[in-house]
Amino acid sequence: MDLLLYPSSIPFKSHASPPRPNFPNFNPKKSRNFFRNPLISRQNCRISAQSSNGTAGDGFFLEDVPHLTDFLPGLLSYPNPLQNSKAYAIVRQTFVTPEDAVAENIVVQKDSPRGVHFRRAGPREKVYFKSEEVRACIVTCGGLCPGINTVIRELVYGLNYMYGVDDILGIEGGYRGFYSKNTVSLTPKLVNDIHKRGGTFLRTSRGGHDTNKIVDNIEDRGINQVYIIGGDGTQKGADLIFKEVEKRGLQVAVAGIPKTIDNDIAVIDKSFGFDTAVEEAQRAINAAHVEVESVENGVGIVKLMGRYSGFIAMYATLASRDVDCCLIPESPFYLEGRGGLFEFVEERLKENGHIVIVLAEGAGQDYVARELHPIDEKDASGNRLLLDVGLWLSQKIKDHFTNVRKMAINMKYIDPTYMIRAIPSNAADNVYCTLLAQSAVHGAMAGYTGFTVGPVNSRHAYIPIARVTETQNTVKLTDRMWARLLASTNQPSFLNSNEVIPEKADQETMEVVNDMRITSI
Repeated sequence: MDLLLYPSSIPFKSHASPPRPNFPNFNPKKSRNFFRNPLISRQNCRISAQSSNGTAGDGFFLEDVPHLTDFLPGLLSYPNPLQNSKAYAIVRQTFVTPEDAVAENIVVQKDSPRGVHFRRAGPREKVYFKSEEVRACIVTCGGLCPGINTVIRELVYGLNYMYGVDDILGIEGGYRGFYSKNTVSLTPKLVNDIHKRGGTFLRTSRGGHDTNKIVDNIEDRGINQVYIIGGDGTQKGADLIFKEVEKRGLQVAVAGIPKTIDNDIAVIDKSFGFDTAVEEAQRAINAAHVEVESVENGVGIVKLMGRYSGFIAMYATLASRDVDCCLIPESPFYLEGRGGLFEFVEERLKENGHIVIVLAEGAGQDYVARELHPIDEKDASGNRLLLDVGLWLSQKIKDHFTNVRKMAINMKYIDPTYMIRAIPSNAADNVYCTLLAQSAVHGAMAGYTGFTVGPVNSRHAYIPIARVTETQNTVKLTDRMWARLLASTNQPSFLNSNEVIPEKADQETMEVVNDMRITSI
């Protein structure tokens, strides 16, 4: 069957390069925003495969990313400088073909449709910027995370070494740095060893996003490539910047590099810094285990990052093997009664003489709020300020065993949150950050915009920014990974009590809980 690709806007082929209109007053040396058109774009299209006779094909969909030629149809393309690169001289296939796509779901049935795909990341044969006319900028926003400096370094190295770009600006202090801070000129020499340090070389902040001010500054400075490193809120801001750039008809490529230590970015396999966080968390867990093992009735509680997603706590628990119980935001728990946490703690103390609990910072927030009645406050990024569930749980366990069970315990509470956030990335994350940065550079040079980059089923792809911000990645209690944790710790699931708060568990989980209750009647 011959397949014809029917796009809603962008064809699944290399973008055409029609002759560039002759502007008599055009002077590229005066402005790097050298190509500007009124908005005529359609974006975020899905391309479906159909047979030549018009019937449905094999269910192939390409969730495409915007391209500068969508709203600048006369934009010229140029041969990619990588074809003359010594580094790529021995590569069998230097350039990604226009037909390469990455499947979102690789587990399929024999007759199931092929499903949604994304454009494969990597260098293209044609680029839409001349290296000497590129003025790129890099900005970091939001909280700290291991690996930010590595991404900054590799963006600078990738632009300079692969594409010969010399004009690279660092925007200091997050989004507000566009209009209220000075910039720093970034060179390979300046960023050479920043990957060995934690934090961000460019500094960061929360909030401060003013789309019009930011794009005004981009236009005034002659910036035509923008690389934005940040989490969910930052990427939403990047999408607004892209839309405003498109509205004004500016030749500016906007590329997002997703950053969240919690690993809560949707679609991609994982976010950079996550592996480092899980590895560093082992030190805190090991310390807690040593402490409680050395005393009578030792209870160790380790609080880790995880506002809405418990991936760090889950993976750190699985990696440690010294953890007796893991509590995460996605899995409501209860303290008293049969199958509750207090009962489990007492059982472990009788069996082993000690217990280690790993707790994600977002777990149990509803229980804490019931007692403390907090004011609903938010940070500059719009995130709800969390109550300290670690201190709350430590006190609840102390009070229960001291006052109710008349049993002396030795409580050890460890909160390594800021220690973990502030360290440099490990070897695995350094490699990952390099791939992210180089993929972003390849995409921007190839004229793609309004995209974020990341691995999908271990293959790096270009994904529409709106796609990764429409939902959060969370631990699915009905998946096997959570079952593996329960099998490892032998802890209760806490899903068989009326104390469970239904709205804290997803619909699929609550259906399972209800089935369990019906079965047990």
